[in-house]
Amino acid sequence: MVNRVTLIGYTGQDPEVRTMETGQKKARLSIATNENYKDRNGDWQSTTEWHDVVFWRQLAERAEQSVKKGMMLYIEGKLTHRTYEDKDKVTRKLTEVVVDYFRILDGKKPEGNGAGSNYAPKTDTTVIPPMPVEAGVEANSDDLPF
Repeated sequence: MVNRVTLIGYTGQDPEVRTMETGQKKARLSIATNENYKDRNGDWQSTTEWHDVVFWRQLAERAEQSVKKGMMLYIEGKLTHRTYEDKDKVTRKLTEVVVDYFRILDGKKPEGNGAGSNYAPKTDTTVIPPMPVEAGVEANSDDLPF
């Protein structure tokens, strides 16, 4: 079984960062993704989906330092569902993507910086090591069970 989400989209706001009682940081934000398609009449249509995204620990710290509203992000994570009770005692259900990895695909020019500023988009250069191959199993094996 696999619970894997990959998103490429634009941030809707700066990360909201909280420090939990345990000292761990948690950052939340929304990511907008777009889908373009032709309708029955052959006209192009566009829909936008908003996704709630959560970063924990070091990823939350990194998001707090480098992610700003309007940036394009690549995100990998898992889909989670949780329920909570709002201030009116109504039970609500929330679906979130818990981030395992993210990368800034472009930078956003900060407001108020004029021409001639030294702004350069920040990009994440984190390298993910390749998955280890089990001893005695070839990576291109034709004996895969699927």
